[in-house]
Amino acid sequence: MAKKSLIRVLNPEADRIPVADEAVNGVASWTMAPRPHRLEGKTVYLVNQGFGGSELFMKQFQAWFAENMPSVKTVLRRKTGFIFRDDTKDLWEEIGEKGDAVIFGVAG
Repeated sequence: MAKKSLIRVLNPEADRIPVADEAVNGVASWTMAPRPHRLEGKTVYLVNQGFGGSELFMKQFQAWFAENMPSVKTVLRRKTGFIFRDDTKDLWEEIGEKGDAVIFGVAG
């Protein structure tokens, strides 16, 4: 009996991620957005998904940007809703309108 994949790990090399056929394997997947060529003068959202340690992790990212890339505006946000469900439409819309990139923080 063939095993059915329930979890898919995405490679951060966005241009190399194949999109799975949900009708075939029952698991939805998406490609990552294209990477910006430069971050200078851009807005990067730092999203804390609520898992233990992710708030501190995102604050450390924000401090790193302030020290090393001060022209990059960072916006800290906490993902609303359940951490393992994509029920955060309001945040994704805000990022789509105002942001140039996202770092989605997982810690533990």
